[in-house]
Amino acid sequence: MAGIKKEQERDELHRAIWAIADELRGSVDGWDFKSYVLGTMFYRYISENLTEYINAGEIAAGNDSFDYVRLSDAEAEEAREGLVQEKGFFMLPSELFCNVQARAPQDENLNETLEKVFRHIEDSAKGSSSEQCFSGLFDDFDVNSNKLGATVAKRNEKLVKLLNGIGGMNLGAVQGHSIDAFGDAYEFLMTMYASNAGKSGGEFFTPSDVSELLTRLGTVGKTKVNKVYDPACGSGSLLLKATKVLGKDGVQFGYFGQEINITTYNLCRINMFLHDVGFDKFDIACEDTLTAPQHWDDEPFELIVSNPPYSIKWAGDGDATLINDPRFAPAGVLAPKSKADLAFIMHSLSWLASNGTAAIVCFPGIMYRGGAEKKIRQYLVDNNFIDCVIQLPANLFFGTSIATCIMVLKKGKTDNRTLFIDASGECVKVTNNNRLTAENIQRIVSVFTSREGIRHFSYLAEYSEITGNDYNLSVSTYVEAEDTREKIDIVKLNAEIEEIVAREQVLRDEIAKIIAEIEVGV
Repeated sequence: MAGIKKEQERDELHRAIWAIADELRGSVDGWDFKSYVLGTMFYRYISENLTEYINAGEIAAGNDSFDYVRLSDAEAEEAREGLVQEKGFFMLPSELFCNVQARAPQDENLNETLEKVFRHIEDSAKGSSSEQCFSGLFDDFDVNSNKLGATVAKRNEKLVKLLNGIGGMNLGAVQGHSIDAFGDAYEFLMTMYASNAGKSGGEFFTPSDVSELLTRLGTVGKTKVNKVYDPACGSGSLLLKATKVLGKDGVQFGYFGQEINITTYNLCRINMFLHDVGFDKFDIACEDTLTAPQHWDDEPFELIVSNPPYSIKWAGDGDATLINDPRFAPAGVLAPKSKADLAFIMHSLSWLASNGTAAIVCFPGIMYRGGAEKKIRQYLVDNNFIDCVIQLPANLFFGTSIATCIMVLKKGKTDNRTLFIDASGECVKVTNNNRLTAENIQRIVSVFTSREGIRHFSYLAEYSEITGNDYNLSVSTYVEAEDTREKIDIVKLNAEIEEIVAREQVLRDEIAKIIAEIEVGV
């Protein structure tokens, strides 16, 4: 029954999001739609989160009738400093989502009201330890955009519909609610338009099934990890999968990530809040991870999971300082400027804890290409850092149909062998993409855990075999593909051919007799 209720609540939530999409259809495209809906959801979330926190404190103190929503702004101001320290931000009662929504139909300057509220939320965190977490969070919520309408009145009309749509959703700490509503809404919104990569978000959104596989690979045998890190964290969903796999207390000291795209960086921080991660439990930075890493003081990380951009350009040997960077120097060579894949691998390895695991999605080419990439593979193999290479099915990701790989790195291996898994057939087709089912994920993780060799599926290669193959790490080099071609019985086929030839000869003889009879008659 619990499962049925969960699905009913999820369906209800998704219908509500589609209803808002219908209201904004024609004026707001997919990307902007997500920004408006997520921004409004976040506004509602922090409003209710702050209200519930304050009310709970007052009720615990014996003030049963207290409700922050009804408090005057002047009275609320007295608690500003303390609330910023405890919650990371502050909002006046008049600025709360529910109060702004109630006044919205009569507010001719609703766009200005919202702009002021958003600015006040961000400003409230300035000078505090939470400043980085709140700065610029509403930058992509443009209340004055012509996409909402050509006039202020039309824009405000759309904003009212947006507030009412979000206000009507069954979200938040609702007693008996069985789904993580805010978090689920976020994931649903990110997938609504993810089939259009790039601007619509596909390039930085890792499907939930792949996220789960990476996290489960990285947490085998563990119930807790100290910290989880993603060097190219995108919208942050992959980081948060650790909580779903290990439980709410499974990540002890927080979530760390870096994202170069400012819009995606904002989405990631919003995602943290919507999944009930406090400002003191995450640190997301906006910079180029490879040339300006921001978490030197936070590494090493026990769990690293990532789906970095495939074969993206980077500074490489164009920056003379990078060869001396402690992350890249051990390999003695830098990843090519046109292909940064192995730079992300070296960066992740450098920041990996001695008892940690890194599971990283890779472009297949890095497993066999020569030059600098081969030298880096040699360094990784010779130093026994590669635990496993997994070939994934094609068409798992939004915006690309290529068959990707997963490289699993460890610093504390107990042997010098590397496991290769051919999981290219472990999927089901769903609409235009392939998906990993729970059974697919379980089979991969089980073989990864047991390090068992299974014909046509997995192979545990000795160090000497890999060196003998010139450090080629392609799964197909080690796992023999199953021959699915129809087997032919050559003896039976030959007999059938002989029979056909015999029948053909009989036919020729009969034709010859007929021709002879005709010629005699003539």
